[in-house]
Amino acid sequence: MTDSYAPAATARTNPKAPAPEGARTAADVVTPEVVAQLTRGVVGSGRTANHSPFTGEKLADLPESSPEDVRTAFDRARAAQPVWAATPVGQRAAVLLRFHDLVLQRQAEILDLVQLETGKTRLHAHEELQAVVIAARHYGRRAPAYLRPKRHTGAVPVLTKVTEQRQPRGVIGQIAPWNYPFELSVGDALPAFVAGNAVVMKPDTETALSALWARDLLIEAGLPAEVFQVVIGEGAVVGPAVVEHGDYISFTGSTRTGREVAQRAAARLVGSSLELGGKNAMLVLEDADIEKAAAGAIRACFSSAGQLCVSIERLYVHESVADAFTARFLARVRAMRLGTSLSYGADMGSLAGQRQLETVTRHVEEAVEKGATLLAGGVARPDIGPYFFEPTVLSGVEAPMAVCAEETFGPVVSLYRFQDEDEVVERVNATPYGLNSSVWTKDARRGRRIAGRLRTGTVNLNEGYAPAYGSVQSPMGGMKESGIGRRHGSEGLYKFTEAQTVAEQRLMPMAPSFGLDDAQYAALMTRGLKLMKAFRLR
Repeated sequence: MTDSYAPAATARTNPKAPAPEGARTAADVVTPEVVAQLTRGVVGSGRTANHSPFTGEKLADLPESSPEDVRTAFDRARAAQPVWAATPVGQRAAVLLRFHDLVLQRQAEILDLVQLETGKTRLHAHEELQAVVIAARHYGRRAPAYLRPKRHTGAVPVLTKVTEQRQPRGVIGQIAPWNYPFELSVGDALPAFVAGNAVVMKPDTETALSALWARDLLIEAGLPAEVFQVVIGEGAVVGPAVVEHGDYISFTGSTRTGREVAQRAAARLVGSSLELGGKNAMLVLEDADIEKAAAGAIRACFSSAGQLCVSIERLYVHESVADAFTARFLARVRAMRLGTSLSYGADMGSLAGQRQLETVTRHVEEAVEKGATLLAGGVARPDIGPYFFEPTVLSGVEAPMAVCAEETFGPVVSLYRFQDEDEVVERVNATPYGLNSSVWTKDARRGRRIAGRLRTGTVNLNEGYAPAYGSVQSPMGGMKESGIGRRHGSEGLYKFTEAQTVAEQRLMPMAPSFGLDDAQYAALMTRGLKLMKAFRLR
């Protein structure tokens, strides 16, 4: 099928969001005193630095960890972990609830840091804050129940008493990405802490201050400092050292690197959870509310400049509403305001760096060269910042264009038309990824039915990604090459524990006794097994 849309893009259509008078700058936020406070306790024998995408200029000098420094960090964490694990779970959970309150009270600090380190807008930085405090509240309230010993029916009812207990794994090795440096660092560490583990975290160097701020606040909330170690350095150097020493590995990042992490962990017979890439799709059905769908597509495609793993990169619109939807969507895209201010008001921020800018540029230019139509955007905006790129909409995208199947991880979405449900489900599922999808329809029952046919870990009805991600009682993760394991809910906590079964045999052994010979014991057990089935014992 040919996907054809008439509107043509105009270079530099997106306006620049004005900065309010007196807005804070990087120099106001990242002072030497702040850096010294945040880097206290970081094991690092070398020096490195991070930079702001807004300007490309250096933000802070930071300690740099060597593989030997990573070992030291694990030694410190391992020495502190047994005392933390012996702390009653209610007290551990109380740390998360105090952290929740401190984050909300001092949110301006972390919003500034996230913006400066990632280049995203303040509203998109606030999305991270929301996710973190929701997780802190959930595990702060529910962890005692999740971790409470559970009684199970024993092998021989009454005679066998069985309890399932949850033991912490020990020291978690965590590798966190740059795109959501607050949520995907501490947000994933909170359940590990409340389960009684210590954590050695490797954040991305360019976004290390956000993770360090979270550590500082957790310590203020009552977490023992040695329980939370941060190591900083190049991924190829520090990452393997973290995997080498961790008792369990938590990784968020690309599918390519995730494979390497999984292989290294498996070689040590150490478990891992991996939240990886996606090529996520949004479906606009013929009965969808077009205005709401167009507004929702902006959020779904361009939040954090498209640099989130659940972002929509493929947009399928039913033929009967395609023209109406496209006109409304493109009008909204072209009106998006790009900005660098540490304040609310901009609709989209910057890409994170030169590597992301090059990938986005390559995907768009190659697609246009091979016949795709540029409907909006498609140009860099160095007049705003070194890594800004306009929100971009393409049509006529098909294989072998890279943007057709590869994850762009930027503000680029491809529009496609479809005619029937079976067709679009097949097209949505025709990818090695399976992380997130979105379905827009006024018929909730139909939406849920279609959701059941989509091979993605989360499906959002009439929204892009936030409802599923923010519903932390439910698991979140990917199918196929989008990952292994889940964050959130009981699964997001239990992965940081080892299940231990304690079985107590009472009154008589599980063997011939009381004068029974082998045959008599076997006959007794046979009758007992039949009775247990008859009484519907599980």
